[in-house]
Amino acid sequence: MSIVDPGPASTLSTLREQLSLHGFSFRDLQSVFLTHIHLDHAGATGALVRENPDLQVFVHSNGAPHMADPSKLVQSAHRLYGETMNSLFGEFLAVPVANLRILNGGETLPVGSDVLEVLYTPGHASHHLTYFEPSEATAFVGDTAGICMEGHRFVLPAAPPPDIDIDLWENSLDVIGQLKPRRLFLTHFGFSGDPPGHLANFRTRLREWSEIAERIYAAGLEDAAASEEFVRQVSGEPEAMLTPEEAQHYKFNGHLQLSWRGLTRYHRKHPAKPAT
Repeated sequence: MSIVDPGPASTLSTLREQLSLHGFSFRDLQSVFLTHIHLDHAGATGALVRENPDLQVFVHSNGAPHMADPSKLVQSAHRLYGETMNSLFGEFLAVPVANLRILNGGETLPVGSDVLEVLYTPGHASHHLTYFEPSEATAFVGDTAGICMEGHRFVLPAAPPPDIDIDLWENSLDVIGQLKPRRLFLTHFGFSGDPPGHLANFRTRLREWSEIAERIYAAGLEDAAASEEFVRQVSGEPEAMLTPEEAQHYKFNGHLQLSWRGLTRYHRKHPAKPAT
C-alpha cells in the first residue's frame, strides 16, 4: 500500500483514523511518494518512518537532503509562519537516508500490479514531481495545479518563496496536459474530473496573479502596504464567487501573503525588459 503526500504531522491522527476506516494502519504502508517537501505535504513522513522503519520514501534529488536533515527547511518555514508553525504543521522528523529513494523525473516505478510514471514539474518548487498512473490516467500533481475545494470551479494558486518560477510552471502545466489525464488529484483538496478545463483555469489565474504582483512591485510601495494591496486584489474573485465561509477557507489555505512574497521574489530575479 502506498500514499502520495501524507501531509503535515499535525494531521497524523486524521490519517491514522482514515486508514483504520479501511482496515489499514501505518504498518501496512510500503511506500510514500512525495510531490515535494513543503511541510504541508511531507511533514508527517518522518513520523511514519518512525512507526514503520521499512517504509520507502520517494523524493526528488533536490529535496532528499532536507528530508534527511530538515533543520534548514524548518528554519525557513519558521521565518514564514512564525509562532503559528507548530500548530499548523507539527513536528518535522528526519527520514533516515536508508529509507530515501531518489528520483529526478523520467522514472517508471512498480506499485503493486501497476506502475507510476514520474515527471519533473518545477515552478511551485524546484524539486516538484508529478506521479502519473497510466492505467487510470490519473495524475497526482501536488501543488502544480493549485488549490481547489473538491472540484469547485475556483482554483487558487499557491506561490510561496523561495522557488517560484512562472516560466517553469507554465512548462510543467504543458507536461501534465500532454499526458491527457482523466483526473487530476490535488493534494489540496480532492480531484478534478475536467483536467483541460482545470489546467486552463489555473494557468489564467496564475498569470493574472503574477501580473498583479509585478504591477504592485513596480509601484514601489512599502512592503507591508504592497502585500496588503496584493491580498486585496486577489481576494476579490473568491469573495465574489464563493460563500464567505468558502472564501475564508481558500484564503486560509492559500496563505496569500506568502504568494505575494514568492511572486515578488520571482519578479526581482526576472525583471521586466524595458519597452523598445
